[in-house]
Amino acid sequence: MKKQFQIIVTFFLLFFIIGCSSENPVPKTNSAPILTNPTTPSNPVPVTVPQTQNLTFSYLALGDSYTIGQSVCETCRFPEQLKKSLRNLNPNNTYPLQIIAQTGWTTTNLISAINLQNPSSDYDLVTLLIGVNNQYQNKPFSLYEKEFPELVAKAIAFAKGDKTNVIVVSIPDYAYTPFGQASGNQTRISTEIDAYNAFAKKYCNDNSIEFINITDITRQGLANTNLVAQDGLHPSELAYSLFVERILPKAASAIQK
Repeated sequence: MKKQFQIIVTFFLLFFIIGCSSENPVPKTNSAPILTNPTTPSNPVPVTVPQTQNLTFSYLALGDSYTIGQSVCETCRFPEQLKKSLRNLNPNNTYPLQIIAQTGWTTTNLISAINLQNPSSDYDLVTLLIGVNNQYQNKPFSLYEKEFPELVAKAIAFAKGDKTNVIVVSIPDYAYTPFGQASGNQTRISTEIDAYNAFAKKYCNDNSIEFINITDITRQGLANTNLVAQDGLHPSELAYSLFVERILPKAASAIQK
């Protein structure tokens, strides 16, 4: 009886094994298995940009109080922030900066200072921001029409004679500051600043020179008081950082071409 029971159990085990094998046949193939849900690396390898080694790119900034950074720290003014941003793009390089600018300077004052200091003609980048004091001091507009092109020509000469190394920055609008509001001449200030900037922009466009508009940033000075320095007149460090955001791509292109 025991032997008969073992035979019956063996029979059922064989039947079960055969049944399982027929339900899941293993395909006979030499092809690699297909992953229906392939995974992607969680940390893809970043694209690297070749870095130049120990090169020097000199930068000359020409202007007035907006360039020298009246009422902000030395490293807060826009040429210093631009220099730092360029260095951040390539820490292997150095960017010596020279500034020829002073609070209150008109185009005439800047020309005189340039002639006195006589900078070299081997700069890789030159920025020019000038004209607000012509407007503020009620100088004839014809003076700006005469001297702005002279300053642009000088800037090109300092930039190795290459106009693509020159960036002209538009004049900020101080009507949108506490000082401008107190003057009672906000509309006149803005209208005249527009005229100066329109002339500069057209001249630059006609002569294929880069012109960067930052005036609209300064026209947010009443809505965002953080854009105005503590003196209630000049741009703050924050405002200058916004200037640099617009200038940096063109500056980087100029020195890397």
